[in-house]
Amino acid sequence: MLKYILQRILLAIPVIIGVSILVFFIIHLIPGDPIQIMFGKNPDPVQIEKIQHLYGLDRPLWQQYFVWIGNFLKGDWGTSIRLDQPVRKMVLSRLPRTATLSILGIITSLIIAIPAGIISAVKHNSKTDLGITSFTLLLISVPSFWLGILLIIIFSVYLNILPATGYVSPSEDFCRSIRSMIMPTLSLAAAVSATLTRVLRSSMLEVLGQDYVMLARVKGNSERRVLFIHTLRNSLIPLMTIVGMEVGYLLGGEIIIERVFAFPGMGSLLISAIYQRDYPLIQATILVFAILVVMVNIITDLFYSLADPRIKITKRVK
Repeated sequence: MLKYILQRILLAIPVIIGVSILVFFIIHLIPGDPIQIMFGKNPDPVQIEKIQHLYGLDRPLWQQYFVWIGNFLKGDWGTSIRLDQPVRKMVLSRLPRTATLSILGIITSLIIAIPAGIISAVKHNSKTDLGITSFTLLLISVPSFWLGILLIIIFSVYLNILPATGYVSPSEDFCRSIRSMIMPTLSLAAAVSATLTRVLRSSMLEVLGQDYVMLARVKGNSERRVLFIHTLRNSLIPLMTIVGMEVGYLLGGEIIIERVFAFPGMGSLLISAIYQRDYPLIQATILVFAILVVMVNIITDLFYSLADPRIKITKRVK
């Protein structure tokens, strides 16, 4: 198992390096110079030259990249051009909020998707199955930001039971913190839960047609045991893979959702940094997002191998 984990980590290193190269060079292709934006419409050329030299922006791009990535690995993520604050402190202060919102989104998605997928598979081709399938298709089609605005209109404007925007720390007021997280979590979880429901339904229908499931019924096992022990357990394996893949979607959706709900996470920080062309802040934030996605996929692979030991055997044979 340790060897398998080390292999996955080693395979992830080139991915992260590739992402860092793409992020760095693509950001520098965006029109607009952060120093000129800082000085406004009538900048002083001498001052601009001094500031560019201070931040190393007068060097060739390849030199800037190696300096940046070297400092990043040492723990020095640079200084925000716009706010003149350490980038590492700014990103890490918001990371727990974004991580919490992502975890709540995944948990909520699974709470919705597993019962819905089971019911849809058991009642295959019934009105219930048709209703669940149609509703999941609707949720997949609805943009998360539009759903977020709709939730604000319903629960904040008309019913006035949930805060429209903002964030409250659990240490400050736990109940208010939960209330401030409900609508962002539901907005993120909607499309993901719909996707997971459809995947679980398809997986369970496939497993229900297998010979060992029919044999379990012939042996006199109760329908509940056949469903939850023999069918659901094997159907969850493909679901785990999709969950790992959907984390990237969640993090991408959080960028917009945090903006809609004025949620002070990494997503809103990234959007502000892009508007201001704050290169060090953009680069560090996107790279941390990429590292999070890679880490989640490694953890997913680990759970996948624990759930199905044949995966490790197959890899060893190859």
